[in-house]
Amino acid sequence: QLQLVESGGGLVQPGGSLRLSCAASGSTLAYYAIGWFRQAPGKGREGVSCISSGDSTTFYEDSVKGRFTVSRDNGEGTVYLQMSSLKPEDTAVYYCAAVSSYHCSTLPVYSYWGQGTQVTVSF
Repeated sequence: QLQLVESGGGLVQPGGSLRLSCAASGSTLAYYAIGWFRQAPGKGREGVSCISSGDSTTFYEDSVKGRFTVSRDNGEGTVYLQMSSLKPEDTAVYYCAAVSSYHCSTLPVYSYWGQGTQVTVSF
């Protein structure tokens, strides 16, 4: 059973950067496509980025394109979300999710979810 644990969230000023980590255990990360999602207060969960298994193809929603970068280190069993030029509207709980698939998606088609990490962008 794959388990995911996010870390790296916190409080950052607008324009700042954070790197989120998603550590996998219980199974081999290389077999899974990974998605990053976020949920702001009072809003639904939205996908922001994903990375495929195999060739690590990446995808970004327009709201984060050019500011966020997703990567993976299968040897370390970890996926990263580097977030730069952060805006107050990026404030949310961020989740990583995994599915045993080659292709990734920013739709919630994932089988395994982490518990989330809070990101707050504010002065």
